[in-house]
Amino acid sequence: MSLTVNLYYTGENGNARKFAEEMERSGVAGRIRAEEGNERYDYFIPMNDPETVLLIDSWRDQAALDAHHASPMMGELAALREKYDLHMQVERFVTAPEAAGDAKFIRK
Repeated sequence: MSLTVNLYYTGENGNARKFAEEMERSGVAGRIRAEEGNERYDYFIPMNDPETVLLIDSWRDQAALDAHHASPMMGELAALREKYDLHMQVERFVTAPEAAGDAKFIRK
């Protein structure tokens, strides 16, 4: 079972994108990707909302996510969110097995 958290960071004047760029440039995002249990940590920009950045953040399980939340990187991340005055919306998903009928709609 994997746990995926979609975080929508929204700001003004391009700040959400600047935040994501600094997360990558500073190495914080890379260190999060290297944490035990991290399966995905990627930023995306919605086509219809240039002031929002979507982070797709997946973890092996809740224990791995809890360990991440207890790590010192969370302080760095929180400081960058404050720097860019970002607001967040969060969605959580648990991975389910692929349904048999789904395969015909997936082009690999």
